[in-house]
Amino acid sequence: MSAEATPSLVEVPAAAGAAGSGPAGAGRALRARTTAAYLRYVAGKLAGAAVSLLAVLVTSFFLFRLIPGDPVKFMTGGRPVSAAQIAAYRREFGLDLPLWHQFTQYCAKALTGDLGTSYQFHVPVVDKITEALPNTLLLTGTAFVLYTALGIFLGTRSAWRHGGLGDRLNTGLALTLYSIPSFWLGLLLIIVLSVGAGPVPGLFPTGGMESGGKEGFAYAVDVAHHLVLPVVTLVAVEYGQTLLVTRSALLDEMGGDYLTTARAKGLRDDLVRRRHAVPNALLPTVTLVFVNLGRTVAGVILVETVFSWPGLGGLFYQALSVPDLPLVQGLFFVFASAVIVMNTLADLLYPLLDPRVGR
Repeated sequence: MSAEATPSLVEVPAAAGAAGSGPAGAGRALRARTTAAYLRYVAGKLAGAAVSLLAVLVTSFFLFRLIPGDPVKFMTGGRPVSAAQIAAYRREFGLDLPLWHQFTQYCAKALTGDLGTSYQFHVPVVDKITEALPNTLLLTGTAFVLYTALGIFLGTRSAWRHGGLGDRLNTGLALTLYSIPSFWLGLLLIIVLSVGAGPVPGLFPTGGMESGGKEGFAYAVDVAHHLVLPVVTLVAVEYGQTLLVTRSALLDEMGGDYLTTARAKGLRDDLVRRRHAVPNALLPTVTLVFVNLGRTVAGVILVETVFSWPGLGGLFYQALSVPDLPLVQGLFFVFASAVIVMNTLADLLYPLLDPRVGR
């Protein structure tokens, strides 16, 4: 064997080692690119959310100044007052300042968490929102859990047996209830189940959150009794949207080759649906769930008003009637911010559910 051939034989293991390190290096590079792409995706979504919040802040100030009505007249209770007293009220609440000055003050305070002082309650807006928020979350949170679970369950069942009698009944009822105004359905339930109609006695309270004078377990039962009709109204109106979105998404997945492969492996039809079809069809439903989750903070203004529920929705309606500008602005900003934050969280969750998103 020649001397020239010897080095080539010695170098073979090194070459093989370099080749062996290639896939590992390529894997690290791919992970780095994926991480960088996801970080750019996150940065873009967060920047978009920040711009949306700023737009809401600006809109909430100028929009409600188009509402007819004079807050000073409400604060004086319609009593005859002198021009000096009216001027003093306007000066106290900053209504005598130029509009641009009021706007800059509002933005500066809002960025520090100060949403102003309510005209009618004479307390900070943040305090009124904090006081009413648990009541809204109790009502809309309970309804959210129920109509989301019901919509996903019936949506998957309808899609898996599409075209059958159950599917037609489910989709028909969902479309009918979804098209009914929530306030009209609420009033109908009050007439039938609260006031009583014909042989049907009044079974539930007409409104409010509690009867008063009860504590402990009796108080919890009383609140649950008041909760039934508004929750039934929200579930009846809202579950249809989740059902239809889930059904449509699952129908799009049912023709996939991976489901045929799963069946060919001998998996039961129920397992194919739960383990393969449903997880891949959840992306549109996740969007809807997060949007509805944001609305649990916003409450449902009409339903809370119809049932006299002491939450954020009823507070917003009450503030509009004045108009109580700081309270209306603060509530609108909180409502919109909750939806924007939930939408952003849904966007950030997408790449974890489907790696193709965000690349």
